Amino acid sequence: MIAYLGLGSNLGDRWAEIANAARSLATLGQVLATSPVYETDPEGGAAQPSYLNAAVRLKTDLEPRALLAACLAIERARGRVRPADQSKAPRIIDIDLLLYGAEIRREPGLRIPHPALLVRPFVRIPLADVALPGLRHPETGERLDRSAPDPTVRRLPPPPPP
Repeated sequence: MIAYLGLGSNLGDRWAEIANAARSLATLGQVLATSPVYETDPEGGAAQPSYLNAAVRLKTDLEPRALLAACLAIERARGRVRPADQSKAPRIIDIDLLLYGAEIRREPGLRIPHPALLVRPFVRIPLADVALPGLRHPETGERLDRSAPDPTVRRLPPPPPP
């Protein structure tokens, strides 16, 4: 199955966290594409560092709940702590399951497609970079293989080699 995942980091070495998360996802299947990295300000003007965001297209044999559990385990292994009110909390790494094929799931702890997918430019823009041509939102039919530019989402050049 083809799954799309969103990556975000605004603590520590943000570049390294995004790269490490993408490498870790390769243990869950085949990483078919990784987007460029974008920088965005925290939502709602929160007083915290800017985020780096990216997206990954992954071919995996894992079922959605197992994939989500594996993503959460990667986050924990990287030092992610989830406070009770995590909606605006800074994060070492965040891995969101955005899409899993054309599936729609509304279960406790598992929502596919990701409920904020259509309203977050910092998710939509990197997703469009890795989307297969013609990818559409399973509920709305909206195209996901393209996204309008947004001044709050700034594409970064790759970091220089070490």
